[in-house]
Amino acid sequence: MNATSSILSAIPRRLHLQENHPLAITRQLIESRFPDFQYHNDLFPAVTVGQNFDSLGFPTDHVGRSRTDTYYLNKETVLRTHTSAHQADTFRANKSAGYLISADVYRRDAVDRSHYPVFHQMEGARTWDRTAFTSNEELVQAIWDDVAKIPKHSIDVEDPNPTIHDDRNPLQEGHSAAEVEAIAAHLKRSLEDVVVTIFKAARSAATASGDAATASTADEPLKVRWVEAYFPFTSPSWELEVFWQGDWLEVLGSGVVKQSILDNAGVPDRVGWAFGLGLERIAMLLYSIPDIRLFWSTDRRFLSQFSTKSTPQRFVPFSKYPPCFKDVSFWLRSSSSAAGGLSRTTTAPSDFHENDVMEIARDVCGDLVEDVQLVDEFVHPKTGRKSMCYRTNYRSLERTLTNDETNDLHERFRQQLVEKLGVELR
Repeated sequence: MNATSSILSAIPRRLHLQENHPLAITRQLIESRFPDFQYHNDLFPAVTVGQNFDSLGFPTDHVGRSRTDTYYLNKETVLRTHTSAHQADTFRANKSAGYLISADVYRRDAVDRSHYPVFHQMEGARTWDRTAFTSNEELVQAIWDDVAKIPKHSIDVEDPNPTIHDDRNPLQEGHSAAEVEAIAAHLKRSLEDVVVTIFKAARSAATASGDAATASTADEPLKVRWVEAYFPFTSPSWELEVFWQGDWLEVLGSGVVKQSILDNAGVPDRVGWAFGLGLERIAMLLYSIPDIRLFWSTDRRFLSQFSTKSTPQRFVPFSKYPPCFKDVSFWLRSSSSAAGGLSRTTTAPSDFHENDVMEIARDVCGDLVEDVQLVDEFVHPKTGRKSMCYRTNYRSLERTLTNDETNDLHERFRQQLVEKLGVELR
């Protein structure tokens, strides 16, 4: 087990289900565009290794399986790293043609304003049953009929590449080009409708904020583009990007579901599409939230700004509290490896992984640590020992930290590096 007490304490929070929380509002906004889908929002985060990796075809040596990246509760049980851990079970249940899953997911990751070890994903899928039609032509026509039911929009869409490309975006064996063209059209029109809804809300929030720097966004014509992509669960695959405040932003990934996933789920006669997105990423755009830690805040100054009963309002940041930077330098006792996962002891410190440093920083300092960056490393020319230096930025979102407070935090951080990683402080 490498899940710390701070990670386990996040499980009951269920931010995506809290009334008037920005993540819950964002979830509901997206769900409103799929009224006929079945919603799954309360699935427990502890899943088997088979659900999280094997059901999706992860190779046995995939880095995602490593303790450096994933929280293990025991050898066979993990905290899900993606909502797709429930995909095969949902397909197997076969209760609806379309579904949405929203959930908290857990990954060992960097410490900065856009990364947090617990975040929230939403994924959706829509499939059609081939056995319900007498021919492939009838299936294709039924999908196109469903495309025609999707609300129209007038936004500028760039989609220059063919739906199918033998090398970049290949057709799966057993799929016809005609059905994939129809499925892709249904996928793209459905997700364009979602983006129009989200960014209309974002424009309203920018206008309501009164901030001249962002209010001008309301006058920009909305532009989106489809970009060819690779995902292990779909083919062909695409990312959807939106031109927002002067830059192209990726908002989701999608594609035609790998038939092997449907076959293994016991529904080999179904064919369709799937997508996935990060709720924090969408909410940060929608409300101009500058730091991912804010989603976990219990400060009423933050939470009172959001309500499902009013037009979305742009988040008004707290006063800028000063940062406090402190460095820690240490020697590794041996060559590094990718084993990691806080699995070593002080008597066997042969493994090192950067995510372990990040984990210790979060565990010791909680949300008072804003950023941890590697700022220097070198190998001693005579001894061959490797030295590393990490710079930590301590900053509260709610108050000014005292120097004594940050000194105490940093000293505890330093000592935990020694105790858990077996490093030698410089």
